[in-house]
Amino acid sequence: AANHRTGFYNDGVKHCASSVMGKDECKTMLDALNKVTACYRHLVIALGSTSDSQNLREELKKTRKKAQELAAANRTKLTALLKDKTISKDDRAEYERLWVLFSSSMELLEVDMKRSLEIGQDFPLKVPTRHLIQTGMTGSTTTVAARAMSVQNMKYEADGNIDTADLKDLQAEISQVGQMMEEMEMKVQVAPWAVEARQEAGAELKSNMSVGNSSVGVISICEEDPKDDEGGEREASFASFCAVIVFFVIVMVAAVLGYLVINMS
Repeated sequence: AANHRTGFYNDGVKHCASSVMGKDECKTMLDALNKVTACYRHLVIALGSTSDSQNLREELKKTRKKAQELAAANRTKLTALLKDKTISKDDRAEYERLWVLFSSSMELLEVDMKRSLEIGQDFPLKVPTRHLIQTGMTGSTTTVAARAMSVQNMKYEADGNIDTADLKDLQAEISQVGQMMEEMEMKVQVAPWAVEARQEAGAELKSNMSVGNSSVGVISICEEDPKDDEGGEREASFASFCAVIVFFVIVMVAAVLGYLVINMS
């Protein structure tokens, strides 16, 4: 009987450990996908602008393919976990929450891929049909692409006609992403409105972001020094005070001039 209880206890410990590892692995994979899709969106913004180039088109291609690889891995992992009938109610609720986050990330990726296709068609580089737009963006996007690909230096090896040749592949991949999302909804039925959030909206912006075990670098959020904020407020107050004084001086001068004009007439 003692051996039976010990075996039962060990099985419970293993199940709990497996559950924790499963959730941590899903969060890590989802974190990586979110960062790559964010990098892809940043690159899409530069399309059609004066920062557009053949290198940018290749960066977009590599980044979206990386995003699709991560999406396939996330889908496989989460689908298997949500179809498991032995998981606890709390674990299922957590996996459903991750599933909703994953679905949202996929929707954003699909939107950005469609936008990339439309802009790419309107702004071919090899045979330009219109002038690039001066958006104010300058510099290379290599750093963003390298962060998405988890490499220090990007290697460019695409042909000169990538700006038009890749559009066919992009169009096919958009259809594949859409089909993947439809299959997801059929295999795992999770109602987004029934999933409860675990934190307040914008809570992640109030705390420092951490990479965890993700293979993708963090897009850091720099927090301003409170002392600098206080100094800025004092400067703003002084500027407002000066503006009020100047306003009253102008009003007084205008009144004096008006008085003199009336008396002279």
